[in-house]
Amino acid sequence: MPLQEHKVLVANRGEIAMRIMRACRKLGVAFAAVYTSEDAASGHVRLAREEGGEKSLFRVASYHDANELMAVADEAGCTAVHPGYGFFAEDFRFARRVTKRDRKMIFIGPSWKIIRELGDKINTKRLARGLGVPTVPGSDRPIYDELEAERIAKTVFEFQTQQGIKRPLVLVKASAGGGGMGIEEVYDPDQFRSVYRRVRNYALRQFKDEGVLIEQRITDFNHLEVQIVSDRTGRNPVHFGTRNCSIQSTGLQKRIEVAPGFAPDTLDYTFDAAKVLTDIVDYSLTMARKVGYDNVGTWEWIVTRKGEPFLMEVNTRIQVENGVSARISRIKGKDGVDLIAEQIRTGLGQPLGYTQEDIDFDGVGVEYRLIAEDPDNNFTPWVGRIERFQWKDAPWLTLLTHVPHKEPYEIPTEFDPNLALAIVWGKDLAQARQRGLDFLDSLRLEGKNGAGEGLKSNVDFLKANTERILRF
Repeated sequence: MPLQEHKVLVANRGEIAMRIMRACRKLGVAFAAVYTSEDAASGHVRLAREEGGEKSLFRVASYHDANELMAVADEAGCTAVHPGYGFFAEDFRFARRVTKRDRKMIFIGPSWKIIRELGDKINTKRLARGLGVPTVPGSDRPIYDELEAERIAKTVFEFQTQQGIKRPLVLVKASAGGGGMGIEEVYDPDQFRSVYRRVRNYALRQFKDEGVLIEQRITDFNHLEVQIVSDRTGRNPVHFGTRNCSIQSTGLQKRIEVAPGFAPDTLDYTFDAAKVLTDIVDYSLTMARKVGYDNVGTWEWIVTRKGEPFLMEVNTRIQVENGVSARISRIKGKDGVDLIAEQIRTGLGQPLGYTQEDIDFDGVGVEYRLIAEDPDNNFTPWVGRIERFQWKDAPWLTLLTHVPHKEPYEIPTEFDPNLALAIVWGKDLAQARQRGLDFLDSLRLEGKNGAGEGLKSNVDFLKANTERILRF
């Protein structure tokens, strides 16, 4: 089916919904959007009306209700569903339902079998190890034997000692657990056996499965990512470079992302940073080829102070920070890469149309996540009304937001208080950093909560951390 005969259900909200709509318009593809009553003032609702008219917009009770989304898709005559990120983006059951129901549609993301295969962290670790891809030491399957558990724990303790960690730590986790349940920390190898037995018994009582995972927590590392794109053949995946996402909140939520992932030509590292970037790209592509990866995805890595990379997980979706990778990328020498448009185009069956040799990179991109939160109080979300949201436009700045900036906006309490993504480009790291500070200095973000207290945001946190971008 030609692209122009498709219609995409935008099954998300906020700035990602707006980016999907704009990418559809760019490709000449029709769309239908959804919103909840809490989101009536969101920019994605206004954009849907402007670009698609009232018939492209449907009110739903919840973005989490798959039945409601399917009903909207049928009423609107959609041929495909784009989940964005969050919600159903990495739910293989939802993706399978979209493609297997009586009125079949296309799920714009990897195929449901790949989401299932790579969404299982244990399975991903096992696959990686089979390909010689380095993973964090620990078990790659639930352990039921106490002696085997002790052997694995010993290797984890020894690895951390080799890393120069003064107080090695082993995590003992119920494999069937989740949400932080059934996890204990062990600092003393002599205590391991008793902790293992305690977690195993807990797992059996709570989850009816006494399987236990033995893992380690690396605390002093950089968080890097590799952006992969492939078409439905899954045969010739390409990469759009690396990102560094090491500047995070105390809750390990990303706040600044930078592309590329290191700056070996500018900064001094205690390891061969250029080789690390090459290695993680090669490892990621090796895995993508092995599983026949067939859409966009991100391979997430941790890199230790010794320059050792370890695969952490694979995100089988478009990510918030895709735009910072797109900003420094060129296809066949042309500016303006849109990775969401590439995702939609290839997801609907078009061939990639280029190879790795056609992709090159220029400059440094920095993405700031602007959030209504209080960094001085454990990044607690701030709730209230935004009364002023202004910034100085520049050719090197892309600002993505669902927040109306010409009238007040009440932040919905039902969702994370993410306000905007600001993507800054510079010809080199120094220029990107300076432009980032120029943008943050020009920003006017004001508001009040119900008690009349002023808006709290992470702008000062972003300013304070700009200097250490890409440093390790």
